[in-house]
Amino acid sequence: MAVYKRGYTRYQGALTGHWARFFVLPRFAWRRLLEQRLVVILLVAATFWPLLCAGFIYVSNHADLLLGFDQKMSAFLRIDSRFFVIFMNAQSVFAILLSAFAGPSLIAPDLANGALSLYFSRPISRVEYVLARLLVLLGMLSLVTWVPGVLLFFMQSAMAGWSWFASNWQLGVGVFFGFLLWILLVSLVAMASSAYVRWRIVAGALVLGVFFVLAGAAELTNAVLRVEWASAFNPGRAMNQIWCAMLGADPIPGPNATFCFIVVSIMAALLLFVLNRKLRPVEVVS
Repeated sequence: MAVYKRGYTRYQGALTGHWARFFVLPRFAWRRLLEQRLVVILLVAATFWPLLCAGFIYVSNHADLLLGFDQKMSAFLRIDSRFFVIFMNAQSVFAILLSAFAGPSLIAPDLANGALSLYFSRPISRVEYVLARLLVLLGMLSLVTWVPGVLLFFMQSAMAGWSWFASNWQLGVGVFFGFLLWILLVSLVAMASSAYVRWRIVAGALVLGVFFVLAGAAELTNAVLRVEWASAFNPGRAMNQIWCAMLGADPIPGPNATFCFIVVSIMAALLLFVLNRKLRPVEVVS
């Protein structure tokens, strides 16, 4: 039969669900990220500190190993909010490094190659596209943040007993939600940098620059103006104050957790504004 005699017929096969189509982007993105050698190396390197912390928990829960230690050493080996705040600060650095290498490869190629018009011509909206890319970083960064943190919490609970869990359950909740807040901020920085620059290498450098340059600028402002409120604009310092408040640890000198949370929320809103402006299927150039 000739081609011109074939009429149009609608597809009669099985249709996938909406959520099945939504998870297409994260599934292929995770596979592509795990093929990058630097990402795998960072994931492996990020497991060393949790393993050391697990050994620390083991030693602190065996009284026979603590015989002969003085009171200061016993206080040092105590598992409390200070222990988890130190753990979270260390793992947050690996989250920044992973986002700098993995984040720019999610959006920058789509913008550079004009692929957004192909994505948005499918049954996927701009919000769903951002959520799909955010889910990729959420899954990747969770492996080095709240997953080992929650495992350490349950390890300590199993060794210390039910009484310790009943008295310190807020530590596990604080680790989980504190890391989720950090992942959200780091992911938005990585995605906004990738959308704004469009070059993967430059976008990765911009991700690192946002955190380290803001940290230096905040400390410089404090020194010049002789104030302490500028520390809230240092993402790492601000999140440390929030984590101390969530875990019940003693905060470091500086702005309180409420002010830091407001500043972090403003940062997240600005990053979402950048994504909304840059993620367009078409662009008019005058």
